[in-house]
Amino acid sequence: MKYFALLLAAISISTSAFAEAQKRPNIVLIVADDWGFSDVGAFGGEMSTPNLDALAKQGMRFANFHVTASCAPTRSVLMTGVDHHRNGMGNMPETIPRAHLGKPNYHGVLGTHVVSVANLLRDSGYATSIAGKWHLGHEDYNTPLARGFEHSFIQADSGSDNYEKRPYATLKEHVNFIDEGKETDLPDDFYSSTFYTNKAIEYIKGNQGSGKPFFSYIAYQANHIPVQAPKAFIDKYKGKYKDGWTVLRQKRREKAIELGLIPKDSPMLPMAQGDWNALSEQDKAYQERRMEVYAGMADAMDHEVGRLIAYLKESGQYDNTVFIFLSDNGAEGSDPFAVKAGKLWIESNYSTDIDRLGGKGAYSIIGPSWAAASVSPLNTYKFWAGEGGIRVPFIIAGVPGSQQNKINTSYTNVADIAPTLLALAGVKQTDGSYQGKPVEPMIGQSLLPVVGGQTERVHPADKAIAYELSGTLAVYKGEFKLLKNMKPMGDNQWHLFNIDSDPGEAVDLQTKFPEVFKSMQDDYAAYAKANNVLAMPDDYDPIEQVQINAFYNYYLPKILRNISWILLGIGVLIFGIRYWRRRKHVD
Repeated sequence: MKYFALLLAAISISTSAFAEAQKRPNIVLIVADDWGFSDVGAFGGEMSTPNLDALAKQGMRFANFHVTASCAPTRSVLMTGVDHHRNGMGNMPETIPRAHLGKPNYHGVLGTHVVSVANLLRDSGYATSIAGKWHLGHEDYNTPLARGFEHSFIQADSGSDNYEKRPYATLKEHVNFIDEGKETDLPDDFYSSTFYTNKAIEYIKGNQGSGKPFFSYIAYQANHIPVQAPKAFIDKYKGKYKDGWTVLRQKRREKAIELGLIPKDSPMLPMAQGDWNALSEQDKAYQERRMEVYAGMADAMDHEVGRLIAYLKESGQYDNTVFIFLSDNGAEGSDPFAVKAGKLWIESNYSTDIDRLGGKGAYSIIGPSWAAASVSPLNTYKFWAGEGGIRVPFIIAGVPGSQQNKINTSYTNVADIAPTLLALAGVKQTDGSYQGKPVEPMIGQSLLPVVGGQTERVHPADKAIAYELSGTLAVYKGEFKLLKNMKPMGDNQWHLFNIDSDPGEAVDLQTKFPEVFKSMQDDYAAYAKANNVLAMPDDYDPIEQVQINAFYNYYLPKILRNISWILLGIGVLIFGIRYWRRRKHVD
């Protein structure tokens, strides 16, 4: 009887644990790549994103949400809730100056002194999986399997072709696709957005019946260069962009105002857009097709999100699932074609013919002018600390008891997501240690009080929140933003804006509020000192640095390998001649 009682108690505990697990929501974290602020329909865009729009109506849109200005640093903060200057990703490998290599927290990968939110969710009973872009390193201690994910299919690098296993630029000699910790090849019918969704569904299916809630992280490559999409999605936008980028930028601003995402009278800078009407008809057609491909790629990704949602509804899991969507930074405005070495590499590896754009073996970008429309009504784009580079669309939907179809305009940032995930799961943050080792504490705040309507903001208006990446600097404090961008997008000088009334950063207020201007510079200095932020070289340009690092990581290994083969050949030749001479002498 004693053992029977113990068995009944064990069953009771197990049943209780199962019931508790069922109460905790499933979590789907969706990250798009290089989407501008107004690329989603619910944020003012004309591209077809009905599934993301539906999530926005079901939940809350954050109109003042910030990430870092490039891929890997954002992803490092997303996974850890720790500032990138403290988690190992002070700069990403592709843009780091050579002088910073190896400095503390400038390793270009996650450090061992941080714990991933996936670790904490897995430890609490969640089934964890990732499908898509990782970009946080693929050392043994840095694979997703080592960072808390039970199942993993990743593209480990900054990007890749969307149809084939090959690099998209001269950054590395090959691209790493890793399946459950092992290098793998791709199927013949591979298309990144479709394949990653297939994997996510596969992992979720594998968890059914386990009694565990799931955490599914899906990191799409859309719309990172090369911009590619199935032709059926691209052709939907034929003629959509015939009026050019300036008109599109203005239309998106008007729609964002209509939706309540920005103030009615907020100004908008023109940015450095070319004169559409000065283009030849041939050039207009080519530029139109570029943007059609971009829209098609976003549309295709949204379609895949819809396929995931449909599966969750069919399997009865949708109503207990929370969705979180964001982009990792603003739209990509740099142009690899503008650099001679990049142009030569692209021309030798891809087609850029208008009739092939978006397809397998073709290479396309949107360039700075369309990127200016993509981030409308904001200023600058990827790599820069203007709002267009770091303010992105952000949606939370499906939180039980939350407000629906609401817009929050208070300042939030990517460091808030990890605490939000833990709060959803009922998991405590670390107390400064994990598995007996010290780890950095999370710095963000859970957004659940905002989503639930208990408060309008989680960051006090008098709190300074500073930022630096690749020499672009910012400080947020209440309604103000202090900003410094390096050349060529900036003048390397401080500027002050009222970010509530002027999200487009058009009116500099430094002379109107000199005390605020000075005190926020002091706030930045304190942040830089506390986080060991390294000053950038005076001549630093992130796009040029990409080319420099490409030389060291792509061209130099090839040169050295060729030299090695040449020296080996010379050595073999010399040995052969000496051997022949000795044989001749013996004969």
